[in-house]
Amino acid sequence: MNKGRWFGFLILIGMSVVCAQIKVGEKAPEWAFPNADNTMHTMDNWAGKILQINYVDPDESEMNEPFNDAVKYAIDSLKTIERETFKGFGIVDCAATWKPDFLIRKIAGAKAEKFETTILFDYDAKLRDSWDLKKDSYNIVIVDKDRIVRAVVKDKIPESDFQKYIQLIIDLQNN
Repeated sequence: MNKGRWFGFLILIGMSVVCAQIKVGEKAPEWAFPNADNTMHTMDNWAGKILQINYVDPDESEMNEPFNDAVKYAIDSLKTIERETFKGFGIVDCAATWKPDFLIRKIAGAKAEKFETTILFDYDAKLRDSWDLKKDSYNIVIVDKDRIVRAVVKDKIPESDFQKYIQLIIDLQNN
């Protein structure tokens, strides 16, 4: 391949990554990742539901636990978020850690049980790279039932913002 074509190819690849980055108000690009049983999942597995996608470095798995506890409380106790129209789940950024896969699966299993949810595994940081998520962190992306991005948080959610994001989920359920 000559230098001109090679340069053009690199520009095209770079543009495709930039175009896939998530932005509030735009449709979330699709993905597919396996669960612990190697069953592939996409956003279509939860068609028609508002999604809270937790993209997590295993070393930071506790970072937004207080927020997820507040969401669980809104579901189980307050009944302000309905399980029929909402799904929160995790995608583990396996490439961001030194931890071996068996340990990651053990940690993920405990989280899945606690929050009654699904945990998926991104072994090559594909979603982090394509969506421009933060490495070594705990990212949360909220998308509506039409897969439009409504919120992106690339770090710890301050307790003072919990109600804002919970209310966003409630408002999306009511639309």
